Amino acid sequence: MFVPVVDQNQHPLMPTTAARARRWITGGKATAFWKGGIFCIRLNAEPSARKLQPLAVGIDPGSKREGYSVISAAHTYLNIQAEARDGVKDAERDSTRMRRSRRGRKTPCRQPRQNRKHSKRKIPPSTRARWQWKLRVALFLCRIYPVSVIVVEDVAARTKKGQRRWNRSFSPLEVGKHWFYEQIRKCAPLQLMRGYETKALRDQLGFKKTSKKLAQVWEAHCVDAWCLAHHAVGGKQAPDNQRLVCVAPFVWHHRQLQRFEPKKGGTRSPYGGTLSQGIKRGTLVTHPRWGKATVGGTMKSKLSLHDPHTNKRLTQTAKVADCSQIKLLRWRT
Repeated sequence: MFVPVVDQNQHPLMPTTAARARRWITGGKATAFWKGGIFCIRLNAEPSARKLQPLAVGIDPGSKREGYSVISAAHTYLNIQAEARDGVKDAERDSTRMRRSRRGRKTPCRQPRQNRKHSKRKIPPSTRARWQWKLRVALFLCRIYPVSVIVVEDVAARTKKGQRRWNRSFSPLEVGKHWFYEQIRKCAPLQLMRGYETKALRDQLGFKKTSKKLAQVWEAHCVDAWCLAHHAVGGKQAPDNQRLVCVAPFVWHHRQLQRFEPKKGGTRSPYGGTLSQGIKRGTLVTHPRWGKATVGGTMKSKLSLHDPHTNKRLTQTAKVADCSQIKLLRWRT
């Protein structure tokens, strides 16, 4: 295992071994911290050398799961399998239905504003959320590793001759990926590989990809990400680290102004938001009974606590005074 290292100004340096990081922390040369579920260290003094080796990040996009690998010619530093961001399209449909139903009720409403869909360059919400999630993970890796190149498998939808409606339905995919490429080039050079090229690299290295796409194993998605990164930096023909860090985004109800079903008497209470009793949802807290948990929703001045790994709800009756805040999490690991 290798530990990411940053200097006093948060600039990433070459990762170090766990044993050396332990010695630095014990001797006071470095300070340990967690970032995005990854254990890192921060040097307390100027490093003795700043020589950097070529480091590549391979990204294998997917509809349900995605793979990320950070490697150099000598070592494999990190493998991430992330859950894809979905569900935004259904949430937008429900939001539209609720907004239209409120028009027939005597409900306070805001003044009309100008048409936000007038711009032709607008990215659909579901497409933007999906590619923004990929960008968040990629930028996170660039903050803790000295990335020199990013290699992405260029996803392309299969078009059909004479099927204009079929081909037009894939335009959000093209718009989203080009927006992602434009943003990712701002932090590191970008290389694109087609799907058949990734398969040729995988076959050349002798790897087999499992058909179980939702399995939490290296052969599901990180194998392609590793092959893409290996194509950029070369080195060993097999990874020395196949351990996975599985991450999943937090999903909140941002625009749900009211509950779908009214309560007794016809009243509809507010629902959604990102704050629960003044605490940001997704904050890691400690509770005397439930231990470490993440903050979810709120009801009757009480907090809902969830397991930080599985997101399973632990309780709905936690008091705010009993919760000690630790930090705001980026995602579930």
